[in-house]
Amino acid sequence: MRFAKFKHNGTIGLGVKTGSVITGFLSNQAGYPGELAQFIGLGAEGMQTLSNALGKGRSFEEASVEFLPPLPRPAKMVCVGLNYRDHTAESGFVQPTFPTFFGRFASGLVGHGAPIVEPAVSATLDFEGELAVVIGKRGRRITRDQALSFIAGYSVFNDGSVREYQFKTPQWMIGKNFDNTGAFGPYFVTADELPAGARGLKIETRLNGQVVQSSNTDLLVFDLAQTISHLSEAMTLEPGDVIVSGTPSGVGHAREPRLYMKDGDVCEVEIEGVGLLSNPIIREAA
Repeated sequence: MRFAKFKHNGTIGLGVKTGSVITGFLSNQAGYPGELAQFIGLGAEGMQTLSNALGKGRSFEEASVEFLPPLPRPAKMVCVGLNYRDHTAESGFVQPTFPTFFGRFASGLVGHGAPIVEPAVSATLDFEGELAVVIGKRGRRITRDQALSFIAGYSVFNDGSVREYQFKTPQWMIGKNFDNTGAFGPYFVTADELPAGARGLKIETRLNGQVVQSSNTDLLVFDLAQTISHLSEAMTLEPGDVIVSGTPSGVGHAREPRLYMKDGDVCEVEIEGVGLLSNPIIREAA
């Protein structure tokens, strides 16, 4: 099942992808079921109930809606840095033996088709195509053997990074949290649609049609089970929390000459079986 949060003529909607269209309800209609997040914690049965309810709604062509992030305000969004060896090498770091975690905040999120904003204070906005993982149930100190059962589903993420600010300090947080730089979507895809742990999926980033990143989720240093287990050593994971699992090599900052996203560009991230996330780039007014 594939669910989308969107706006149609300015009104928020929730839908399930049915063939080539989205079927669902707008928030001003009697059948609107509420937020996707409230169903995620109900497991596969809850997702099926939501799908059945949305299937009774009206049909929307994808081109007629404004996609929003499938989970616009996750309670926690945790990213994993340096999780592909080739990206670690191109970035000049020694491969960590424990995941490099940092937080992302809802103020930075945009949906599929919405502009990623190059900030007025810098010209070093970089692309990072990544697999986003959505947690489906509450847990702490989750073992690796248990971890995959905590995954509700997946989406696509572009972790737009303002390198000038990222590397001003040893902590990367500020360069990863500029407003409107983290693209997320277009769909939340339930875990049963993909191989266990999203293994073996091609991940590719294209800038203006040119392939700039191409890899496979099999090459994650810390796979999803390890990542969830390590993260839950510290914090209780809750339904609707999002883990952004890491980017492969090819980022613009590691190239010579460097290749950053700029006004007028279009950046696409495509993950096999998950979907295509596409965003234009605009420059913020000074």
